[in-house]
Amino acid sequence: MTQPTDPMPDTPPPTPFWVFGYGSLIWDPGFPVAERVLADLTGFHRSFCMWSIHYRGTRDAPGLVLALDAAEDGSCCGVAFRVAPEHAETTLAELRARELISSAYVERWFDVALRDGRRVLAVTYVVDPDHDQYCGGLDLEEQARIIAKATGMRGPNRDYLSNTAAHLRDLGLRDEELDWLETRVAALNKSAG
Repeated sequence: MTQPTDPMPDTPPPTPFWVFGYGSLIWDPGFPVAERVLADLTGFHRSFCMWSIHYRGTRDAPGLVLALDAAEDGSCCGVAFRVAPEHAETTLAELRARELISSAYVERWFDVALRDGRRVLAVTYVVDPDHDQYCGGLDLEEQARIIAKATGMRGPNRDYLSNTAAHLRDLGLRDEELDWLETRVAALNKSAG
């Protein structure tokens, strides 16, 4: 498993400053991007293993969002974003406000392999398996039923799923579980409506 390096929260981001995105950051980074490179992180896999009680669901009807879940032989393909030095501190503050809305995600810094051969230190957000929003182990059918119905302050859960799956495909990064979920959620919504 990739060992994290965690700078102190009050220290400035390293230079160069990289962010590893595996879900909505891929299609909605929300910060100025100086460089975008396909990347891989080992020791984790992308999974709908976190209840969403804000962005894609509510406390009464939670949705699901993707998180990096630790897996000894896991690997996650995503995108590494380099942030220009003049935007680094603001970007890190904005990422923390977005990703750490609850304490279900934990900020970690990992050695990430860029697909162009470089290795960089990048910040990313992994799920805390001890948090009450952690829901690892849900089978795909149950995930599909939840995603088909849930809506939060950033819109329907199914839009989050379809945007992520589509952008991964556009980048040539297939995720068979997300593709299956997208097809199943569409079928559930069609039959419901």
